[in-house]
Amino acid sequence: MAVLLVANRGEVAVRVLRAAADLGIRTVAVYAEDDASSLHVTLADRAVALRGPSPYLDVDQILDAAAGCVAVHPGWGFLSENAAFARACEARGLAFVGPSADVLELLGDKRRARTLAASLGIPVLDAQPGEFPVMVKAVLGGGGKGMRAVYAPEDLDSAVEACQAEALAAFGAGDVYLERLMPSARHIEVQLVGTSVIGDRDCSLQLRHQKVVEIAPAPLLEPGTRKALHTAAAEIAAAAGYTGVGTVEFLVSGDSFAFLEVNPRLQVEHTVTEMVSGVDLVRTQLLLAWGGDVDYTPLDRGSAVQVRVNQTSGGVLSSFALPSGPGVRVDTHGYVGYRVGTHYDGLLAKLVVHGEDLDVALNRARRALREFRIDGVSTNLDFLKSLLSQEIVGATTDFVVEEPVDGMRAPLAGTVVAVSPDSVVLEAMKMQHVVRVSDDVLVSVGDTVSEGQLLASGTGESTEDSFEVDLEEIRPDLAEVLARHEFDRPEAAAKRHAAGGRTARENIADLCSDFVEYGGLAIAAQRARRSLDELIERTPADGMVAGIGVVNGQRIVAMSYDYAVLAGTQGLRNHQKKDRLFALAQQENLPVVLFAEGGGGRPGDTDHSMVSGLDCGSFHAFAQLSGQVPLIGVVAGRCFAGNAVLLGTCDVIIAVEGANIGMGGPAMIEGGGLGVFRPEDIGPLDVQIPNGVVDIAVSSEAEAVAVARKYLSYFQDSTTDWSCEDQRLLRHAVPENRLRAYDIRKVIDTLADTDSVLELRKGFGKAIVTALVRVEGRPIALIANDPNVLGGAIDADAADKCARFLQLADAFDIPVVSLTDTPGFMVGPEAERTATVRHLTRMVVTGANLTVPFGLIILRKAYGLGAQAMAAGSLKVPQFAISWPTGEFGPMGLEGAVKLGFKRVLDAIEDPQERRQRYDQMVEAAYEHGKALNVASVFEIDDVIDPADTRRWITTALAPTTSRQRQGKKRPFIDTW
Repeated sequence: MAVLLVANRGEVAVRVLRAAADLGIRTVAVYAEDDASSLHVTLADRAVALRGPSPYLDVDQILDAAAGCVAVHPGWGFLSENAAFARACEARGLAFVGPSADVLELLGDKRRARTLAASLGIPVLDAQPGEFPVMVKAVLGGGGKGMRAVYAPEDLDSAVEACQAEALAAFGAGDVYLERLMPSARHIEVQLVGTSVIGDRDCSLQLRHQKVVEIAPAPLLEPGTRKALHTAAAEIAAAAGYTGVGTVEFLVSGDSFAFLEVNPRLQVEHTVTEMVSGVDLVRTQLLLAWGGDVDYTPLDRGSAVQVRVNQTSGGVLSSFALPSGPGVRVDTHGYVGYRVGTHYDGLLAKLVVHGEDLDVALNRARRALREFRIDGVSTNLDFLKSLLSQEIVGATTDFVVEEPVDGMRAPLAGTVVAVSPDSVVLEAMKMQHVVRVSDDVLVSVGDTVSEGQLLASGTGESTEDSFEVDLEEIRPDLAEVLARHEFDRPEAAAKRHAAGGRTARENIADLCSDFVEYGGLAIAAQRARRSLDELIERTPADGMVAGIGVVNGQRIVAMSYDYAVLAGTQGLRNHQKKDRLFALAQQENLPVVLFAEGGGGRPGDTDHSMVSGLDCGSFHAFAQLSGQVPLIGVVAGRCFAGNAVLLGTCDVIIAVEGANIGMGGPAMIEGGGLGVFRPEDIGPLDVQIPNGVVDIAVSSEAEAVAVARKYLSYFQDSTTDWSCEDQRLLRHAVPENRLRAYDIRKVIDTLADTDSVLELRKGFGKAIVTALVRVEGRPIALIANDPNVLGGAIDADAADKCARFLQLADAFDIPVVSLTDTPGFMVGPEAERTATVRHLTRMVVTGANLTVPFGLIILRKAYGLGAQAMAAGSLKVPQFAISWPTGEFGPMGLEGAVKLGFKRVLDAIEDPQERRQRYDQMVEAAYEHGKALNVASVFEIDDVIDPADTRRWITTALAPTTSRQRQGKKRPFIDTW
């Protein structure tokens, strides 16, 4: 099936994704790390995170995300007019939904487009040397960005510099040019598909060169002028060899007009033309890109008005109710709970209304604006309501500036306490609020005003220069805060570095692409025994750096004890911060990464009334997160007592070489009368790895952070940039000699995506390998018997290890694949001393209650209850049960079955050589009977396959699991053992 990459965000991405879905086209979205909650991410069939400061302009990342796609839709803005991007798409065999790169170079460059128009005899606005006013405009892009009006020569240099910077940030190119300013003109656009005119629209109502209201068709336009505009637009398109959807823009004054530019792409205002023409322009784009037949003959369907609802602040949408009714359409990417940022264009929604005539359309627009209910962010809705209450039909581009929008009104009820020519000060609830005005103040000191009451006839726009703020100035109150935040302890950091370690902040900075700290100004609760300055210097953040960060494009809670602060001990504020972050993790389903180095409870805090401290809720709160969100513990150095309890609660423990982990440190052990020990003698890794406490051992903190990031990825998204080894290698992975061992880890590495294997508890329960892997980018929990350990027999430790791993997979909806080669459970007197009856059946009970998809692949031996345990209880339980040609099955091992079942027959043969020969014959017969092909012939398993097809079975027969973003818990908790 054809796949389309949408190289944009927000409302336009939503619009394109929906149009593609209507056509049955699968889609891939891209998103910046700070844009992961945008609606377009969830509407696509697949979404790929982009990294870096300007990800939507990163051609290489976007094209890498397009792997497997056949086309790219650029939307508007960003790379939509970038010829180099279009050419790069073509180089990778991707269709660019838009004109060719050559046409983009011609028309996307506004200077060349002007030259083309002039060559056709179409009027243009040439700027003459020394002539003012002029307009500084970006060569590429649109949307009012990179544009300034300049009325005096002394303002030209600063305007050029500002436009260049804005254009570079928005479009990736900072070139600008000058154009003669045409005052009191109307901004009229002609919509094209190829060289065919679909209609026109009036886009004159603009605020700071940003369009806010559009009307289609353009009203009050002389028929001759309208025809001339249509003809000029079609001539330009024909001369350029234009294909696809585009717009030609003009300025119109009376019956004269001048060419402005061509937008060789979709525009924000395309929707208003769709409403009157009946032509779905995005659908038309996609059909043209796919080479389909398209009927884009426009209709004549009354009038339409589009109003742009913009956010004017960031925040979270706590309510988002949209208008509806006949002739009302709202295009948006907003939803309740959406965190609206300020890094991108402020367009939040487009209100598009239609009526049989313009009066009906305008009345509907006014009614619809009143129906909007948006809370959590500031918007321009009041401005739009006021604007549409005026006579706007036939307005020029100067209208919003020349006709102030209904004066300046009181933002709240209060009393006027001061009045000046440029401001009114209101007092309410003992707070003073300054309202900027320009002139004609209508109130006096002492007046009581209500919310919305008119304070002045001017809007304050004309006095903007009077209130310029030095953006470089740091006020004293801010300077005090910044000084505290920037407080550093170079001696402590140097000591840490000298020991080969990293600071708490260095680890978190390495882990997270972005991070906001909670409680960074907290200090130890010891004011009764230390001065404030000493506490600030010696106990920054109370020894706990904690906050919300972004890892692999998704939010997490990250926290690290700071061993350089009171040995990383747990203090009062330290616990309060943990409680705060644990609550946020629970509320918002955020994984937790805990750097746990530290000495446990701190006895030196004084600023409290506690006696025992046993009412501390941190341990309970953290334990409650088990099974709801992934919990990752990282430890370097010493980790004792309370720190070790939190570490042991984690799903996975990543330990750095040289770490020591213990439920009690030297002081606690000595205090309990148990002897005197050095810290390095308590719980070293040569103890904690083979006993199963540590899941993954690494050589450095940097490696620990990398492993933590990799571990998290399995609980986040599938990946697209995967590769794998030649799967034909699997045909030779298991020797033909059924008694010869082989390397199961080599099998796993070959089967899984390259570099995707992360093995857990490698040094414990060695008879079973447990690893997180990926197959075609999808996370998989893999269990496998190791024939080099106990011949693959499952002992108590291996069963415990496997059972816990299965709980982990089930809790977070990760499918399980079992690579089975086992003679069964470990038996015998020595085995029973390890309580195998309970430990082995723990694996059986866990497997039988899994809810995730389960796939069984028999590599060689599948004998007895051990094989059934590896199959989640039965060959008929998994979604598929298949075998490689080397598979052999039976209720117990073949050799043992022959010895027990035919003991009398064999004992009756006196000649040892003859007895051995007879025994071998019986074993061979048993092998033929239990051979995979024979087992498949009675349909006890689903198939015997070519090992090279194993990945295909996994990706096809294992259904995708539910979203990783489930709310609440699926299992009560994940066993810590």
